[in-house]
Amino acid sequence: MCGIVGYVGTRQAQQVVLQGLQRLEYRGYDSAGIAVYDATAGLQIERSVGKLHFLTDRLNGRTLAGQIGLGHTRWATHGAVTEANAHPHRDESGTIVVVQNGIVENYQELKERLIAAGHTFHSQTDTEVIAHLVGAYYRDTHDLTDAVQRTLHDLHGGNAVVAFSIHEPDKLVAARLGNAGGVVIGLGAGETLIASDIPAVLGYTHQLIFLEDGDIAVVSAEGVVLRNREGASIERLPTLVTWDTESAAKGDFDHFMQKEMYEQPRALMDVLRGRVDLEAGTLRLDDLLL
Repeated sequence: MCGIVGYVGTRQAQQVVLQGLQRLEYRGYDSAGIAVYDATAGLQIERSVGKLHFLTDRLNGRTLAGQIGLGHTRWATHGAVTEANAHPHRDESGTIVVVQNGIVENYQELKERLIAAGHTFHSQTDTEVIAHLVGAYYRDTHDLTDAVQRTLHDLHGGNAVVAFSIHEPDKLVAARLGNAGGVVIGLGAGETLIASDIPAVLGYTHQLIFLEDGDIAVVSAEGVVLRNREGASIERLPTLVTWDTESAAKGDFDHFMQKEMYEQPRALMDVLRGRVDLEAGTLRLDDLLL
């Protein structure tokens, strides 16, 4: 499963996002990336193949200025392990970025529709299709939340998505569709975090909201506003989680070795996702380095 971290608040987002991704390294990944926005510096994106330290090496001591950002560690499904396929991905205009966990089962159909409408793609991923869909709907709605909501209705399969637009630089929009792993919102004092698992946020807050299937979360430094994918408001109280970071990473298991043993079926499914088509009876391994 991929790792997702988002942040908006008063701290420098780069440090928070990278630290969160480090706490999610146990999930496994083959590439990583980060996007940070600042009104002066603009939208800054860095991506790399390999472990997280290759991304920090790429940064070479630089700080991507900005107090809002999102990051991702990718486990390849659609597309080979390349820098071009690493997240975050941009929309056609280059002003919206998206990270995703899951798989878009109908991505080829959606991609062909977008290409016919004049879109140009720069990766092999299904995530870039999501970014282009959000961008296309944004041109109609001029509202990132509405654009994400409309995009969800196009997607088949389980997906967790976080989107950012430079035109709405004070918010992130997160959504969960189906069973694509968790999405947790961490509510801090003047800051809010998004993550695909609890350990990424525990250094900052223990007040958490867990997204359910069909939830959309509009995240700002002041907190979070929830709606469903039909646009209706949702009220959900935060949960107080008293675990420390290590306990959260281990979950209900006594130690990490036991956790790893019990997660082997999920690890196998992560490898097969996007490569096995059970309906067609086909197996695609062209992106594996065999």
